[in-house]
Amino acid sequence: MPVRYQIRLPDPAQARGSEPSLSFSAHGAEAFAEQLQDALRTPALFERWRAMQDEPDEVDPALGATDPGARVSGEQRDLSIDLVAVTAIPGDILQQRLRWLAGNRWEMRNVSHG
Repeated sequence: MPVRYQIRLPDPAQARGSEPSLSFSAHGAEAFAEQLQDALRTPALFERWRAMQDEPDEVDPALGATDPGARVSGEQRDLSIDLVAVTAIPGDILQQRLRWLAGNRWEMRNVSHG
């Protein structure tokens, strides 16, 4: 069952993870939404992260879960960006992907089913 996550990037210019090859490179609400959507729909971000691990073959494949039907929209609100992600990916995996993409520069605002 899909879950709807409301995510806020209070300072989009600072919404970057510590590893540039995994981090958001977006500028603008639509671009942030597209990059998060890609991180949920495809294994590309997970595979880049896995390749950086000391023992890539020992990484739990469940961490690479994808949801081809995930949808993310973005909207500029004053100086911040609001993202809405609708996905069947477990919340802990979504949060890990957000940490790779944005570091700790994001806020979970609301979570609801459906």
